[in-house]
Amino acid sequence: MEIIHTDCLVIGAGLAGSAYALQAAKRGLAVEMLCLAGPLVANSDWAQGGIIYDTTSDPESLAKDIFEASDRTANPHAVDQLVQEGPTAVKEFLLDELQVKFDRDASGALDFAREGGHSERRIIHAKDTTGHAILDAVAQRVDATPRIHRRSGSVAIDLLTLSHNSEDPADKYEPLTCFGAYVLDIRTGETVAIVAKKTILATGGLGQIFQHTTNQPGSVGHGVAMAYRVGARLVDLEYVQFHPTVFAKKNAPRFLITEAIRGEGAVLVNARGERFMDPVHPLGSLAPRDVVARAIKHELAVSGEPCVFLDLSMLKPEFIRERFPSIYDRCLHHGVDITRELIPVVPAAHFACGGVHTDLQGRTNIRHLNAIGETACTGLHGANRLASTSLLECLVGARATARADAEDIAAFKHFRLPTPRPWASPTREADPVLVRQDMQQIQSTMWNYAGVVRSPKRLTRARRILLELREEILSFYRGARLTRELIELRNAVQTALLIVHAATLNPQSKGCHYVVEED
Repeated sequence: MEIIHTDCLVIGAGLAGSAYALQAAKRGLAVEMLCLAGPLVANSDWAQGGIIYDTTSDPESLAKDIFEASDRTANPHAVDQLVQEGPTAVKEFLLDELQVKFDRDASGALDFAREGGHSERRIIHAKDTTGHAILDAVAQRVDATPRIHRRSGSVAIDLLTLSHNSEDPADKYEPLTCFGAYVLDIRTGETVAIVAKKTILATGGLGQIFQHTTNQPGSVGHGVAMAYRVGARLVDLEYVQFHPTVFAKKNAPRFLITEAIRGEGAVLVNARGERFMDPVHPLGSLAPRDVVARAIKHELAVSGEPCVFLDLSMLKPEFIRERFPSIYDRCLHHGVDITRELIPVVPAAHFACGGVHTDLQGRTNIRHLNAIGETACTGLHGANRLASTSLLECLVGARATARADAEDIAAFKHFRLPTPRPWASPTREADPVLVRQDMQQIQSTMWNYAGVVRSPKRLTRARRILLELREEILSFYRGARLTRELIELRNAVQTALLIVHAATLNPQSKGCHYVVEED
């Protein structure tokens, strides 16, 4: 087994992982960064709406909006960090250094948009492909930075800890300490060990454990599952945000319809053309996402219809094509001209508000193991995320964590970096039909019993199904040669069980965790 040594191992190459890698490299650290596929295969690339920037007129109003969206549960220290450090991170990194092409008005000034839950226009954007514009610029800089080695086609299997993977029996008496990870090279099937002074979980979200999601393939909570297996603290996993508006035409793929469309004036209507959100919330169609998602689910349950609709008739066709070109083209490709027709939409799993618990410098309860981005939970989102905070959270968290890690590495003279035990893997091939079937069962179980609306009975049933399924998967996993799909299946069932367990322990409806007494 090949063993690779580095300063920092970054598991994930979305905006959080890539921004961390750049910040660490600037401070003289060597970085190995794992990337499942191409440099733009990450949830960050699919972010449509934008990123918060302008808080200069009234910073307290942003803090207030974050608290309101979180159902008054957000961590005030995390909110303060985002509000105070966010504008500087955007200006210095995205605007000045990378010169990301955000939309501007006729005078050349940045164009500010408003989204659901926001009390004012403070979001900058690049049409409706903001995440792509940002990640593309960041990825190019990563690949041009000598101290960063992008390992494409690589997936982490398990974290290395002194307790589990050292040959020295005395290491089990050390505090919980991470020193890298076992990594599978998908193309060759070989396993390598990457030994690192700092290991950073930046694996993104977990939406693919649900039947309907906006997330990229492979987003099954890898970081959450790996962290759990080595004893990391996890918090707020019951708070999974369901985006209310995902394209829902029959026989067409699901894809996100950005909240910015409603921010520009579009409204939700039912099959009868009624604006059903107006009596539900003072903000109507711009209410917080959990409110809108539940209202849509209720509307569908009452009407029996398969979807509701976004009405863009108040927007000029030329404005729609100019402001939302990607959505316009994609909907048109599937037979819906959004300049003339309603967009059919349903809710789908979108963002994990909880995750691996960290402080504001990305540190977990395990020495030298950090988490950033959607994998982490500082408490910024509380029970529900405010729109367009996630990209900003990636930047702020990456900067703070890289800064702290560089200081630690400079000050910490002795890192315990033992030679890890060799990895042994069976040679028998896994049956791909069984792998797909098990993943589909996880997704349907989570969607039906732990989705937008939950109950004790539903959660009990989900737990029973998933516990049995986990035993079958683990037996399957131990006896087969490792593949990306098998690693994803193992992590998916573990993440699903953790969410169901967290939801079962919390009987109180808050934000995107909504519990009814019984069905």
